[in-house]
Amino acid sequence: MRLAGRVDTPYLKSNVLQGNLPGDPSERMLPVYLPPGYDDNPNKRYPVICVLAGHGGSGPLMLGPVAWGESFPERIDRLITTGKMGPVIAVLPDCWTIFGGAQYINSSALGPYEDYLNDELIPYVDNTYRTLPTREHRAITGKSSGGYGAMVQSMRHPELWSAVASHSGDIYFEFGYLPDMAKLHANLMRFDGLEGFIEQIPTIKPKGHDPFFSVLGMLCYGAAFAPNPDAHRGFDMPIDMETGALDLDVWARWLEWDPVRMIDRAEYVDAWRKMSYIYLDSGLWDELNFQIGTRIMSNKLKALGLVHDFELFNDGHINVPYRYDTSLPRLEAAIRES
Repeated sequence: MRLAGRVDTPYLKSNVLQGNLPGDPSERMLPVYLPPGYDDNPNKRYPVICVLAGHGGSGPLMLGPVAWGESFPERIDRLITTGKMGPVIAVLPDCWTIFGGAQYINSSALGPYEDYLNDELIPYVDNTYRTLPTREHRAITGKSSGGYGAMVQSMRHPELWSAVASHSGDIYFEFGYLPDMAKLHANLMRFDGLEGFIEQIPTIKPKGHDPFFSVLGMLCYGAAFAPNPDAHRGFDMPIDMETGALDLDVWARWLEWDPVRMIDRAEYVDAWRKMSYIYLDSGLWDELNFQIGTRIMSNKLKALGLVHDFELFNDGHINVPYRYDTSLPRLEAAIRES
């Protein structure tokens, strides 16, 4: 499909990601979708939607063609050209790591990806493209770990974002993470332990959920939520490496990053009160059980008097990018220039 708009693919050289512990690249492609008419009217400025990829994905991977579907640029281009939403600039960050992601937060074990997003990427976009460079005209969204990142970043940085949408975002970690954590010790044994698994990450086949992504996800979340510069690989494992039993102290550190608990803190409630729009959804049959946490979150928001849209849809966790057809027009309406 030929786009009516276009995609720029500059490379952003990061200062904050230099020297990250896993040795992941500090220079990243930054896909930027520019809407139809961007080049024709040099005086017009546009609101910005930042779109965060899920675990195992990245902004550049969202550019690829999809069988029986659309790439992200094709999707937003169609929504704009058919009048379903107004023109926006869309930014697709690359926060990939050796463990498939970083949950979009700072970690000494992975790198300061929160700082990369907020202190480097956003200023670069505002200085390079004709954005409306204020929080009132900036939204954040994503799916799965990207939805998690959207929730957490909007809670932590209301000075940057004024609208948020989470699709199947990681939430209520007991049901979302513990099922895979219970199998972590046994799955690591298949690969000769932690070091064996890490060494084989590029070559393991097939890369299905269990055991590959089941283990990879636990390592990603552990490195993001429980960094420890003195620990092996720079983070504390959530299980006893001899017995496989849950380490309750480390698990408690993970839970501090659970959105359904974060919203119990006054500063995060205050942050979401500043949002002009909040959208949450999940599949009714989500394989990671995030529909339960999303429902709990919605109930908490209702009790707090926080206006939001909440939807459960008839699908699971995988292959649901069509949900952006619902959220993107609503986000654009919330951040457009009045």
